[in-house]
Amino acid sequence: MASLNELALTIVASVASVDMKTAQANTLYTVPVGKILLPFAIIVRVTSGSLAGGTEYDFGVGANCDTWKQNVDLSSLTTPVTDYIIVTALTKFQNCVAGDEFGVKVITGATDAATATIDVIGYLTDA
Repeated sequence: MASLNELALTIVASVASVDMKTAQANTLYTVPVGKILLPFAIIVRVTSGSLAGGTEYDFGVGANCDTWKQNVDLSSLTTPVTDYIIVTALTKFQNCVAGDEFGVKVITGATDAATATIDVIGYLTDA
């Protein structure tokens, strides 16, 4: 029997306190052995402060986390806790395979220190 996050669209990862200012890559989810992840959407929510100035974030796998969605502007998230954005990719994408680390890379982050909770929505299937 498949677990709830297999073959069903669900939150496969929810990571709190992701640094949204510092230019760095942050792993959100590592694909388990024998599985393939098909990401559907990202929700950026519960910010600790304003993300004003945060004009470029990339999502995906690899060192630059840029294989799924690039140049995501989150600078409109200026009201902490209540603002959120749903990010989807309407382009061709390749599966995330076992061992791939799906993450976010801050390119141009928030002007002031801030964190966010980031949910990865998608589903897992057998490799």
